Amino acid sequence: MLTEKLLRFMMEHAVITDHISTLKLAEKNKHTPVKLVHKHGKTWHELTQMFGESIVEEKNNMKNKPNILIILADQHRYDCLGAYGNKDVKTPNIDSLAGDGITYNNSFCSYPVCTPSRYSMLSGLHVSQHGGWTNHCTLPQHIETFPKVLRENGYRTAAVGKMHFTPTYLDVGFDVMKTCEQNGEGRFDDDYHRELMDKGLYDKIDLMGEVKEHKEKAPNEFWDTLTAMTSNLPENMSSTGWIGTKATEEIDKWDTDGNLLMVGFVKPHHPFDPPKPWCDMYDPDALELLPGWTDTCFDRDIAMNSGFIEHAKNTKAKVLKAMSYYYANISHIDSEVGKMIALLKEKGLYDNTIIIYTSDHGDYIGYHHLMLKGNYMYEPLIKVPLIIKHMNNHKENSKDDALVSNVDIAATLLHLTGVEKPEQMGGCIIGETARDIVVADGWYGSAYMIHDGRYKLLYYKDDSKSQFFDLKTDPFEQKNAYHDITYRAIIDELKKKLMDWALFDSLTPVYCDENGKTIKGDNVVAYDEAKRELSREYFRGKMYKKD
Repeated sequence: MLTEKLLRFMMEHAVITDHISTLKLAEKNKHTPVKLVHKHGKTWHELTQMFGESIVEEKNNMKNKPNILIILADQHRYDCLGAYGNKDVKTPNIDSLAGDGITYNNSFCSYPVCTPSRYSMLSGLHVSQHGGWTNHCTLPQHIETFPKVLRENGYRTAAVGKMHFTPTYLDVGFDVMKTCEQNGEGRFDDDYHRELMDKGLYDKIDLMGEVKEHKEKAPNEFWDTLTAMTSNLPENMSSTGWIGTKATEEIDKWDTDGNLLMVGFVKPHHPFDPPKPWCDMYDPDALELLPGWTDTCFDRDIAMNSGFIEHAKNTKAKVLKAMSYYYANISHIDSEVGKMIALLKEKGLYDNTIIIYTSDHGDYIGYHHLMLKGNYMYEPLIKVPLIIKHMNNHKENSKDDALVSNVDIAATLLHLTGVEKPEQMGGCIIGETARDIVVADGWYGSAYMIHDGRYKLLYYKDDSKSQFFDLKTDPFEQKNAYHDITYRAIIDELKKKLMDWALFDSLTPVYCDENGKTIKGDNVVAYDEAKRELSREYFRGKMYKKD
């Protein structure tokens, strides 16, 4: 049918943008990036850099502007929190945020890979819009982000921990960045690893998991335990301990309102290497396997990806051991979150601080006999925890089953701070704008997920890989009903909605840069508003000159 042909054409001609692209549909879209600009042509952030905080205070009294604390874990499966009903993992501090806020049961990431998902959360755009398809990519500078917009409106902005940007200190709107990276070259640039070197330390297990030359020489224990090994670092110099310390140091600087801090934890992303004493917190034999475990792999999953560590060799005992260390990392994060909460309360800032806990994507942790990520966009991978504590604990201790995407976070935060959303920024306002679907990009534009809360379509360029699930009758996605004629009308409707989303609802932002690179030549004139105005005056005079 025509809908299917259009979708396949789009997969074959995926729009990939970068910092020098001229973006599609410029005239039709009209989504020109908007910046708050002073009458002299400088942004408020630029004026702040030139003249200090006083000019921002002159523009906008930040008193009573909410503080914002975003806590972003990496690879945290959504149901591995007490707030989501897990009775094994101990997360009293994150659970307390849920008690003071709203727990979202149907929150999804836009792409189940670290960097693409993070860029989507920051920009309110899907990956097919911002172009950051891999873990080694750069968010184009013309793309607006909520930290940039808040900074232009007087917020003091900082980031601590894992950001996963290229370059490592990419300006996405944070004036202060203290980084702790894991995958890629960022770990050789960042603050954390420089401090490790200064102290004569190294993160042995993480190096084996993330750096190819060390991975190839990793001992059998690393693979046999599914990367679950005790860290060689003391607790305070583990990534979690270090990030927590730097985060509380930033919060301790808050003496007024209008602060934004994003804290990115490296964990519980593999390798599962909690430091002592956290590694001893959980007895594997006392844990229950998570929902969706199967005793063997499905053929379709092995055909998709046999695994970073061969999924077929997973055993119940191995998975439980890995879970015990995965949970230990989560509980360690929870402890650091507790310190942030305690400091905010001590400073009298807790009530006026919006706090978000979420993750960039999930982890299978035994689902379909799989571990880690990199296979189909099943629920434990594509769903993420999302807890939002509003100012003054608005809607405290409530649960919401509405569909949410992480592209909604940017628009929601701007709405909650009373700052106008740039026209190019997508997303819905969580809690106010109802979604009927969520969509996720996958595998460099060759796969998509569309989900309406009950029915879920995983649609692939290679149609032999496509899957469909009725989550009411098959909550663990074990029966592929893609070719079941009973669901044909529903599948066709989801394809139609996916096509509408791709064609009409997720256009790429217009890129316009008056200061872009120009050719060289004696006749070439660079952007100069004063000269343009002289030209305007000349022609204006000629047009209306009295004879």
